[in-house]
Amino acid sequence: MKILVIQSRMGIGDMVIFLPFIEAISRKFNSTVSIMVKENSKASEFLSENECIDEILYLQRDKTKNSRHNGLIGTINLIKDIKKKKFDNIFIFNSSLRFNLIAKLVGAKKVYQYPLFKKKGQHIIKAAQSFLKENLDISIESNPQIKIKEEKIEEVKNKYNINNKNKNINLLLGIGGSGPNKRIPAEIYIKFLNNCKKEYDLRVFLATGKNEEEQKILNQIIEKKNNFNFVRLDDLSIKEILPIIKCCDVAVCNDTSFSHFSAALGIQTIVLMADTSTLYGNYSPQMHPIIPDQINIDQLSLAKERIDPEKIFIVFKKILTKLNF
Repeated sequence: MKILVIQSRMGIGDMVIFLPFIEAISRKFNSTVSIMVKENSKASEFLSENECIDEILYLQRDKTKNSRHNGLIGTINLIKDIKKKKFDNIFIFNSSLRFNLIAKLVGAKKVYQYPLFKKKGQHIIKAAQSFLKENLDISIESNPQIKIKEEKIEEVKNKYNINNKNKNINLLLGIGGSGPNKRIPAEIYIKFLNNCKKEYDLRVFLATGKNEEEQKILNQIIEKKNNFNFVRLDDLSIKEILPIIKCCDVAVCNDTSFSHFSAALGIQTIVLMADTSTLYGNYSPQMHPIIPDQINIDQLSLAKERIDPEKIFIVFKKILTKLNF
């Protein structure tokens, strides 16, 4: 049986969130599935080894005029691209009439989709859970998991001298962010690290992108290093970073791809929530959200300034205590 799952939301976080639901479909039909996602989901970077997924197709729709799936001609191209794969079943994780018509025109035997025209106010997780419960009678918890091959983990341990004899704590610091209101100021990370220094020996893995503002935050943290052992990850690919994250003991991240990755890799993750729905910081049992102090809807632009480093440290200590550090 050939199955296609269409997940058209943007971003890495959304892709991670949908993993349990995609895998549940695969298990229900005892078959691998193909997924169609947007390119900025970076799916191939972290799902190429997922045993439930046999192919990753990209929905090529963006602001450029030449994008293959844009407009009326793009819809025709999309129909052609899907039809040649000869899928038996198609699952559509959205309420789009466009995708409904496309799925019917490609000749799939069975099409499963969210209720049409109900996108407004749709809860990303509850909608997916209801969808699978109503159509396949399966109940799924929101606890995404990304698997890493053991040999890749061992390579990282050897490269960075991570072992039981080395008593330092390996901390992932995810300091990137997809928007300016999500990027927590360097000073907050520095104050948190200075609190840690009083009680713990840390090795700090700094994860961020190449955006100018993200690089500025990274450099400000390193300039105030105070004898911390920093390891920069910004020159590595997602595939290279994932086994490093897996070897960390704790993660402290803003709402960035690294918070989703670390939680899905089973790492206890403190998520610094600024201009983002708390849903993206508490959907996994590995996540521990920190919200800004005394903030309301009219002050979201100030939220990132009001994350309390002391609160981060308190949660950090509690996690380490449970981990027997």
